Amino acid sequence: MQKKVLGLLCAAVLIIILIAGLWPFHAPKNQVSWLSNGNGVHFGEYGITLTRGVPGFADLKDGTPCSLDIWLQPDHGDTGGTILAFYKPEDHIVGFSMHQSIDDLLLRRETASRAHPTKTKLYVEHVFRENNQLFITITSSPEGTAIYLNGALVRTSPRFGLSSGDLAGQFVVGNYPLDEDGWQGSLRGLGIYDEALTETQVLQHYNAWTTNQNPEIKREVPIALYLFDEGSGASVHNKMNSETDLAIPERFLVLHAPFLKPPWIEYQPGLEYWKNVLINVGGFVPLGFFFCAYFESVQRLNRAVLATIVLGGLVSLTIEVLQAFLPTRNSGITDLITNTLGTGMGAILCSCDSVRSLFARLGL
Repeated sequence: MQKKVLGLLCAAVLIIILIAGLWPFHAPKNQVSWLSNGNGVHFGEYGITLTRGVPGFADLKDGTPCSLDIWLQPDHGDTGGTILAFYKPEDHIVGFSMHQSIDDLLLRRETASRAHPTKTKLYVEHVFRENNQLFITITSSPEGTAIYLNGALVRTSPRFGLSSGDLAGQFVVGNYPLDEDGWQGSLRGLGIYDEALTETQVLQHYNAWTTNQNPEIKREVPIALYLFDEGSGASVHNKMNSETDLAIPERFLVLHAPFLKPPWIEYQPGLEYWKNVLINVGGFVPLGFFFCAYFESVQRLNRAVLATIVLGGLVSLTIEVLQAFLPTRNSGITDLITNTLGTGMGAILCSCDSVRSLFARLGL
């Protein structure tokens, strides 16, 4: 009877770990819906829109000025996610992306140079507040990059180096192209220009978008203008070029999900990262403990601890490989290492003399 109970405990632990690692087992429904109180779309926990074609905005050239208007409203002021990104599949890089980082605005830029690849970041602190509408304008010129909030200049950077070439590629809104990093909130308007807007033009755009919900394009002509005025359907039309309409897929997806991402790429300084490490270690301790007990008492293996560690590594590897096909999960080597470590800790705990004595006194 004790052997059967131990076998059932091992099976239960294994099933729980597989469910925790692979849930929800499929790509969830794309959580993008049209607003009922005006133009715009709302992004839920798993929401994405993207241009169908690759390379998308192919005519944009490196080294030339550009600008971007975006009118949005975040659901939360204490979380984050990727608002938009421009992905270059031929290089597997994201040339430019905009993020909500807790309540900060974060801009990222990555170059495709193999000899000297660079990644730069630019922050504007305390930008996002829950359910507060915000109009963001980003302009670039040879003098640098400028960021405006609601028509007012808040940050400049001569080193960020944004140009039109960074906006070439497949356009993704609401999620990161290479990972699950969804942004939650409403998007009401978006314009992209291949020129640097002046302070006067930025203020004019802010007033036109937010008061009329129909921006007046005078001398400057956008290369992309999304008004989100369709109200229904599976497409957001670019008023300037239908080839770069934004599609709303039926199911949530990640364009280029990582497969066994290296630890040095997965590492993110902060409490959340180490919290996940501890969860992954602790989650496999029961597997190591019960399977080691099973291998020793039922299978009578001489090297039960080693066999248990190998089993834990194989289970973790299976989960990480399958996670590469699930858009809501991340496939990485860090989890493989921490899961195997947790299995080893559980197996060693089970083989300790003090633990053996305790179970012997309990008649197990």
